[in-house]
Amino acid sequence: MSDDIADAARIAAVRIEQQEPAALDGGLSPDDFKLAFRNHAAGVAVITADAGDGPVALTATSVFSVSAEPPLLIFSISSASSSAPTIRKAETLIVHLLGADQLDLAKLGATSGIDRFADRSIWDRLITGEPYFPAAHAWIRGRVINRMEAGTSTVIAVHALQAKLPEDAGDAAPLVYHNRRYHSLGEHSALS
Repeated sequence: MSDDIADAARIAAVRIEQQEPAALDGGLSPDDFKLAFRNHAAGVAVITADAGDGPVALTATSVFSVSAEPPLLIFSISSASSSAPTIRKAETLIVHLLGADQLDLAKLGATSGIDRFADRSIWDRLITGEPYFPAAHAWIRGRVINRMEAGTSTVIAVHALQAKLPEDAGDAAPLVYHNRRYHSLGEHSALS
């Protein structure tokens, strides 16, 4: 990690620690909050990591880019996720950006109570050690540069180090989650 990125991450962490926690009483109920976001479509990703206790994976719709220079992304994970402890302590991880033909990977990461890595034929490890799914439309290997507790979730900032980019970036249909269902975007859904 460059010194500038490391310095920026340390400054951001200090600023977060110095802020007084705001009183967050009242506001929307959890059910109303979820209902408000149910109609907000989001891309689907699977995040994998191994902090030394074995590989974990989870499906997330909270992934988005923050900066192209330096290349940064963020996502959030619920403390209720069985993968959360490993992902919170991992130094590096893989964010798989899924295409519509990878619904099986999205469902795998979203299913609790199973060994997501039992089928050795669908995953491997990068030379750097992280577990990944080679069939994913695209993936980004990154170093965690910051973590912030936010309610019952943790927001994780990642510096992108390496990527497998799609060969057909203009033609591939992304996998999208909307109103509790998976969808595909394509020419049929373009409005302009």
